Amino acid sequence: MKKDIHPKYFEKAKIRCACGAIYEVGSTIETMEVEICSACHPFYTGKERSSDKVGRVQKFKERLSKKSEKPVKAPRAKKQK
Repeated sequence: MKKDIHPKYFEKAKIRCACGAIYEVGSTIETMEVEICSACHPFYTGKERSSDKVGRVQKFKERLSKKSEKPVKAPRAKKQK
């Protein structure tokens, strides 16, 4: 094996989730932050997360309101020959 080509390995790397859960795993990165883990993922918990849906609906309504605010252009009159 060649020397000095492999990244440093951390046996007790800390993974922090947005829900507050902290895990210790082996990794080449010492600390990581993730948005979702097995403690808060709907597949594992059996609970539906409504906060994601609220954000999506809000974004859709904002886009829809921006489109309705734009003035509608009148069609051009065709030139007669």
